[in-house]
Amino acid sequence: MTIQTKDRESAFLIGVEVKRSKPLLSVEESLAELAQLTETAGAQVVGQIHQRVNRIDPATFMGSGKVREAKLLIEELDADLVIFDDELSPRHQRELEMAFGERVHLVDRTALILDIFAQHARTREGQLQVELAQLQYRLPRLTRMWTHLARQAGGRAGGGTGGVGLRGPGETQLETDRRIIGQRIGQVREELEKVRAHRSRHRAQRRRSAIPVVAIVGYTNAGKSTLLNRLSGAEVLTADKLFATLDPTTRRVKLPTGSEALFTDTVGFIQKLPTMLVAAFRATLEEIAEADMLLHVVDAEHPHAAAQAEAVEDTLAELEVDRLPSVVALNKTDLLADDGQLAELAAQRGTAIPISALTGLGVDRLLTEIEAVLSATWIRVDVLIPYQQGALTALFHEQGSVEQETHTAEGARLVGRIPGQLAYRFQRLENQPPNSLPEP
Repeated sequence: MTIQTKDRESAFLIGVEVKRSKPLLSVEESLAELAQLTETAGAQVVGQIHQRVNRIDPATFMGSGKVREAKLLIEELDADLVIFDDELSPRHQRELEMAFGERVHLVDRTALILDIFAQHARTREGQLQVELAQLQYRLPRLTRMWTHLARQAGGRAGGGTGGVGLRGPGETQLETDRRIIGQRIGQVREELEKVRAHRSRHRAQRRRSAIPVVAIVGYTNAGKSTLLNRLSGAEVLTADKLFATLDPTTRRVKLPTGSEALFTDTVGFIQKLPTMLVAAFRATLEEIAEADMLLHVVDAEHPHAAAQAEAVEDTLAELEVDRLPSVVALNKTDLLADDGQLAELAAQRGTAIPISALTGLGVDRLLTEIEAVLSATWIRVDVLIPYQQGALTALFHEQGSVEQETHTAEGARLVGRIPGQLAYRFQRLENQPPNSLPEP
């Protein structure tokens, strides 16, 4: 279900909204986002149509009259690609393909996003994740692929009762194809499990180094990669497109007091994010679950910034990581003509720092707030470190905050605060467990 992008295809968009539902975006606003996705995939939007219905039609998704209207517009505009703004069931897709004719290539929002992901995946992990999602999407839609064989057969595959030598290969080929795809899904999952194990080892190494991890999350095209570049001097691809970057990138960033943190730029979220993508990108999204805190980047200049932020929060809740402490960065404030929208966003999102990742406005304040959130998870300790374990003394100085240091015959006694994830390093001191002190 890949969209060919060598020659600019002419795309016609269709959106349906169920009355009394409460979508994050109206059908018109969602179609505007779908148009951006279409342009990112390489096609050109030539027209669109939408309908509000009481319920989804079990056969053609939208009303039959609207289907006829859409077909006339598609023919008039000479569109060769039709994109639905929702995921279509195999039956919906089959009925609509018959209604629009074989000349028209029909895809839904899920197939479109999968195509964009396939174009932008650069690492082996990203390519495997996209392939898994595509295979899972295609598996229940195989029937349509082999109807041409059934028609040629004239036998049972075509619904008839032909005799020996006349039965078509449709059913046999379909089962063969299902088995091949099922086997490939198993192979891809095994390879992804190896990737997951590899990532787990990397995360374990990061935990041993006791450097806190900040996961950068946000709606696609909110400016996450631009912000990472600003904070770390990294050269992550940035572009004014949806899903411009897909594979996660981790960079070391120095905080205002001199300590360091690892910032990980993760895949952008979007409303109606296909469930299979969330499942396929489990290994990548675990980077979020293992973080010490979240940095939620919001495109404050976007007219639907609040709805986008809500879509991200819904996905974080689905991933069960909404419990993590977080800071909201209201990005692109240098482009805002009205401060009223900024004030409204700040009021809705709690701790929110206005910034411009492009110009650097507010970034210092953002880092100070991030460091304060990380520091709130620190533990106050009083520990005696033997001289032969001087590496721990150095670690305390580098990653913690030393309030008092005295030297005895047995070793160095340090009193201060350390990151919570560091505590086990000192608790393992033989016969010298740290003594927790009451907060001043």
